[in-house]
Amino acid sequence: MICAASALMASCAPKPGTLEISFNYTRQAGPGSNQYAVWVENAEGQVVKTLFVTEFTSKGRSRDGSKPARGYTYRTSCVPTWVQHVGAENLTDEQMDAFTGATPAESGVQTFTWDFTDQAGQPVAKGTYRFYVEATYNGASVVTHTGTVAFGAPAADLPVETSYIEKSEERMDMISDVKARKL
Repeated sequence: MICAASALMASCAPKPGTLEISFNYTRQAGPGSNQYAVWVENAEGQVVKTLFVTEFTSKGRSRDGSKPARGYTYRTSCVPTWVQHVGAENLTDEQMDAFTGATPAESGVQTFTWDFTDQAGQPVAKGTYRFYVEATYNGASVVTHTGTVAFGAPAADLPVETSYIEKSEERMDMISDVKARKL
């Protein structure tokens, strides 16, 4: 959302008590590129809420008009940690629709906020939560950025750790400069 008038600026600002995750996204060319997911888990490792997953990962693509298979089923490198943790094979199409979005067509900063509610919109219990940004680069490299946030903690910038399942120097800049802030 872009705010044109200064009177509207307050409504555009992230709300206090939320988690804001942002990163630079550089669109890549080629098959299997540009797949990513952003989600939050509780201390027990259960997915509390998926904030976003790319449309190809969750819905696939059909070139002949038939119903497509979900992208992760035939391109197993599509955000495999998210697929496993969320139990994607058990989610209905309607559940997937709740957090699926088109892969951005343009490069730029992507920002996601979590309001400390679960997938059903109910407030989560007090505690510590782990957030994830996972990206797949051309099926050859999978990177996960993670950090923790405590419900009720004061505003602060949060450290983000980066780890690779498989690393390739090609397309390493698809997602960069991942930041997290508790507002």
